[in-house]
Amino acid sequence: MTTSTSIDTLSEQGRQEFFNSFDNVLTDCDGVIWMLNNVISGAPEVMNGFKAQGKKVFFVTNNSTKTQTQILEKFKTLGFKACSKDVITTSFLAAKYLKANMDPSKRVYVVGSPAIASELDDLGIKHFGVGPDYLQSSVPTFVENVKLEDDVNAVLVGFDEHFSYPKIFKAASYLKDPNCLFVATNTDESFPVNGTRFIMPGTGSLVCSVKTCAGREPFIVGKPFSYIRQVLMETSNIDPSRTLMIGDRCNTDILLGKRSGFKTLLVLTGVNTYNDIENYRKSDDPELQELVPDYYAESIASLKNIFPVSL
Repeated sequence: MTTSTSIDTLSEQGRQEFFNSFDNVLTDCDGVIWMLNNVISGAPEVMNGFKAQGKKVFFVTNNSTKTQTQILEKFKTLGFKACSKDVITTSFLAAKYLKANMDPSKRVYVVGSPAIASELDDLGIKHFGVGPDYLQSSVPTFVENVKLEDDVNAVLVGFDEHFSYPKIFKAASYLKDPNCLFVATNTDESFPVNGTRFIMPGTGSLVCSVKTCAGREPFIVGKPFSYIRQVLMETSNIDPSRTLMIGDRCNTDILLGKRSGFKTLLVLTGVNTYNDIENYRKSDDPELQELVPDYYAESIASLKNIFPVSL
């Protein structure tokens, strides 16, 4: 049966062995080091401490609503030390993938945020679709009058606060062409939010709508899929066996780590709980057992105890 170890119960020797077992740290952001615009206690000290001790730190977020530059500004405001090569967003990954795989003379239809548009612009990729596109008539009238562009070679779906029926219609219609690439930033079902009454729909809810209508599966650049590992190995030469993945969501962060050969650590400040770990651990389903992290901690602040010197 798969097991998971609490960081807080490690002996002094165990903490030392754990700290020395990795050279690279990949960490999720939302629910791990901050919640919306509020820093999680102890997160800057731990992340900056890893850097001070010579660890490579990468902030890997499925959030597609921010560019690398915008994320860096947030890091600075909240007290984290980071540079552009440390930050990996799904808007950046999607642009990188499309640059390498689509016809440069054609355009991308984007269901997504201005951040995605900015990353595409930075790589010289032509696109359209960002912004409001609401149904302003009956559905039959809309269908009779809608016009599709002829030069679309890819559909990219990320988080879009203006998600609408016309956008689903257009995305799925472009995807009828089998040569049109279908790319999604991630499949997170929801975002972590404070309180118990609210569920904030995530990009995965939008992606499911488009893929259900189109009858096609997207290439997904975000966690838990392997494109992130491929990019990091190409650009930073990381050794998977010497890498720690920290996250708050088992089916993205932890699953990416398990599939990539990383050590995995779940913090309990975001989506998944200790009860989830226990349910996965006791399950007879191998797919659920794969969601069990190697380690867990109440919060990122628990990692202060593994450092060879006090933070």
